[in-house]
Amino acid sequence: MQNSRENMRAIHFETPGAPDVLAISEVQKPTPGPGDVLIEVAYAGVNRPDCIQRAGHYPAPPGASPILGLEVAGKVVAVGDNVPPELVGQEVAALTPGGGYAEFCTAPWGHCLPVPDGMSLKEAAAIPETLFTVWHNVFERGMAAEGDRLLIHGGTSGIGTMAIMLAKAFGIEVIVTCGDEAKCEAARELGADLAINYRDQDFVEAIKDYTGGAGVNVVLDMVSGDYVPRNLKCLAEDGRHVTIAVLGGMQATLNMAVIMSRRLTLTGSTLRPRSDAFKTALADEIAQNAWPLFTSGELKPVMDRTFPLAEAAAAHRRMEAGDHIGKIVLEVAGG
Repeated sequence: MQNSRENMRAIHFETPGAPDVLAISEVQKPTPGPGDVLIEVAYAGVNRPDCIQRAGHYPAPPGASPILGLEVAGKVVAVGDNVPPELVGQEVAALTPGGGYAEFCTAPWGHCLPVPDGMSLKEAAAIPETLFTVWHNVFERGMAAEGDRLLIHGGTSGIGTMAIMLAKAFGIEVIVTCGDEAKCEAARELGADLAINYRDQDFVEAIKDYTGGAGVNVVLDMVSGDYVPRNLKCLAEDGRHVTIAVLGGMQATLNMAVIMSRRLTLTGSTLRPRSDAFKTALADEIAQNAWPLFTSGELKPVMDRTFPLAEAAAAHRRMEAGDHIGKIVLEVAGG
């Protein structure tokens, strides 16, 4: 498909549905706003919220592109009036409000991180969404610190693998749950101190045995539903429970007397609707504290599989099947 200067290839869907609704089409190239950069996309990360949006359950926030894709890596080819012009030509990894499954994507310039020499653009595209999410929820909302114990559900997901690596880098003991032994082994290889196959073991009892009844300080929960009361049984006194997804259901029944007597904190967040200013402040904190771990090569994202842009439906099918370990990415221009 040939592009005019005003148009580009992007993944589009007319109506919500299964992965097969995704198709490649030609759409208008976006124009950067005053605080934005325009990125020629090399690779775009695939994330669970993309699948939920495609299914019709997670609409784009007001003003965001309706095109899927919350993270990209590529070259800045144009900037808005309020952006330093020297950014043109730089390679960046960016957290986007949407629009990543396309040849060009805009993002606020404060949400970009510079791609260093030695980091591939494929790896760079696999980092922003999970890094921003984990940093905010584990370290800011969950207040995880050196010496704490952290329980991560979905240990080999993109979020899970990022959380394992970051937690271990900051001296935190890590316990994960996974759905089979191969995933448990992959989590151990990443540094998890204990990996529990939840199909074979009751994770509440396994954690009680492993910790001698002391429990964990923080739970990173993407299941919710009936997992929440079980998670609370795993928490130590003054423990923090952080919910970032509700894959297991939006309702939970809790014993508030237990929460009071053990001084537990329940919190959670969704990143996409937060303000540009919030995300810029978060990016600044990440640039100071976490990005150097990646630019030095100490940490690398766990990569699962790469699909061409036109095969976005296959990428979604793989994610929804739950077979992946680490990040799924789409190759757009490559590089």
